[in-house]
Amino acid sequence: MRQLIVTLCVVAFIGAAVSGAPPTPQAYPIKAVPLTAVTVTGGFWAPKIATNRDVSIPHILQQNEGTGRVANFLKAAHQQPGAYQGQRYNDTDVYKVIEAASYSLAAHPDPALDKQIDALIAVVAAAQEPDGYLYTPRTIDPKNPPPGTGPERWVWEFVSHETYDQGHMIEAAVAHFQATGKRTFLNVAIKSADLICKTFGPNSRKDAPGHEEIELALVRLYGATGDRKYLDTAKFFLDQRGRQHTGEPVKFPQGDRFFMYNDLAYRQDQAPVTEQARAVGHAVRGGYLYAGMTDAATLLSDPAYGRAVTTLFQDVVSKRMYITGGLGSVGSTEAFGDDYSLPNRTAYTETCASIAGMLWYNRLFLREGDASYLDVFERTLYNGYLSGVSIAGDTFFYQNPLESTGAGRSGQRSPYFDVACCPANLARLMAQLPGLVYAQRVQPSPEVFVNLFVQSEARINVAGRTVRVSQQTEYPWQGEVSLHVDPDQPGTFTMSIRIPGWTRDRPVPSDLYRFASTEATQPTAKLNGAPVAMTLDKGFLKIRRRWQKGDTVALSFPMPIRRVLAHDQVTEDRGKAAIQRGPIVYCLEAVDNGGTTSTATLPLDAALTHTFKADLLGGIDVISGPSVMAIPYYAWANRGRDEMTVWIKY
Repeated sequence: MRQLIVTLCVVAFIGAAVSGAPPTPQAYPIKAVPLTAVTVTGGFWAPKIATNRDVSIPHILQQNEGTGRVANFLKAAHQQPGAYQGQRYNDTDVYKVIEAASYSLAAHPDPALDKQIDALIAVVAAAQEPDGYLYTPRTIDPKNPPPGTGPERWVWEFVSHETYDQGHMIEAAVAHFQATGKRTFLNVAIKSADLICKTFGPNSRKDAPGHEEIELALVRLYGATGDRKYLDTAKFFLDQRGRQHTGEPVKFPQGDRFFMYNDLAYRQDQAPVTEQARAVGHAVRGGYLYAGMTDAATLLSDPAYGRAVTTLFQDVVSKRMYITGGLGSVGSTEAFGDDYSLPNRTAYTETCASIAGMLWYNRLFLREGDASYLDVFERTLYNGYLSGVSIAGDTFFYQNPLESTGAGRSGQRSPYFDVACCPANLARLMAQLPGLVYAQRVQPSPEVFVNLFVQSEARINVAGRTVRVSQQTEYPWQGEVSLHVDPDQPGTFTMSIRIPGWTRDRPVPSDLYRFASTEATQPTAKLNGAPVAMTLDKGFLKIRRRWQKGDTVALSFPMPIRRVLAHDQVTEDRGKAAIQRGPIVYCLEAVDNGGTTSTATLPLDAALTHTFKADLLGGIDVISGPSVMAIPYYAWANRGRDEMTVWIKY
């Protein structure tokens, strides 16, 4: 029987155990409503999820075949001759698309895709060595591995991506098992994880992975199997950062392609994680690390880890995050920059960094129940994340700058990349979106959370009764949400509905960005037609009552067109303002603005209007003003190369 699959941020903590007694560590106090219990029925997201399923996932599978990524597994299994092809971490592109396809199968059964994924898993399994080692860059030709892999297993873990590769494999295997009930891939993952647990530990090899990911994967495998050693090894890897590792690390000469790995901060290894108060280094790695730290803080009730992740979140959202939610301002190292260093044209803002951030923000919400984390999640979802894929679903951005001349790779989407981490990463999150809409808490009393406003239906078990929750909404284009709550029998519980920070004149939970003016409009709510006081608890409107069939909550979020200003220390944005309406950040694209955006100006008090154009870029809201027209940032570069800017001179 097909297992219910939960979101990637919580599956590790609530999945049914494959074997062994229930785990003793604490669970996240809030858990997601599984994606198989939620159906996105229309509105903004239904066509995008369908495009991901029908276009993006098949496209990525095909690209992996055509670029030799699948062939690497056949070579490692001695089923095909030839040398390893591509980057040393290319195995993960195969794993992540299996994970994306698994989530898609969980929500939308497809016998043909199911068969295709089974065949791909068989190829992967054949490449695994007898002791569980699965890393095709070395297995194909151990005496002549590709650059960066090191002369022996694990000895260059700070650069080799061996555990990074295994982490994505394990996550995919857990997803596939929970989507289909098949153990074929899970058995491969367990064998690999057992080898890692045997190789690394207090009495074995002491290392900190150069690219974080295995920490998240081992926690997920712990949740799926109940085997405590996986959780303990994840914590071991976290604790190793900033400490002495086994062996002397290699020092690469100036100018070497791996020279950046000499910098401990680049890989977040400069200090113990509980002492890290500032986000530094490679932004994707940092996001994965902070997500793993949140797991440790919560599951192992570690207060030092808890303090660290809270401090790091405040550092990111107050000094290092773009208005789009994008992370990473230093292109040469794909890294976080100095305080308030947020250049627009050279912004790296890798799609994977947005995803890593979203994994982290959702975990923080599940830990603390604070809507401010979801506000940042939503900002990233509609802007920095969604910009990574074209409207058609078959071309992608690796970088997501906030200004472009239209030249170079920052101005044109690509069908795939030599380093192709972003497309499948984007696809796996898109496939899981239904499982991010709702959440619930059992203690101290039953509570259902509405986190995102998505036209959908959900069936939720609340204190032994089935509650059907449905949303009717055209969000993010319109601010009206009709929320229907239909329990199969009357019962008392709390409905906690997020009231977005942007509706309360707070674009982000810090002073990094602010609206240029204060609007008099306020969000409102009605229960069965009667007004409800907008009294919030951690950003949620909490309605506790005896719910019965037919109850309806009507929400209205006024959506005036707002101008956004950056903190004065963000020098690049002085004298400029961005445009935002609802959760959507807008940009100017040259094709709509006389062939250029570089000279555009828009006074702060300029009158602006919005119009929905169903026939443009998949259906978008367009904002018009004196001599300018703005489109949603996520939709730029879908009409060819072009100039673009988010921050407009005033």
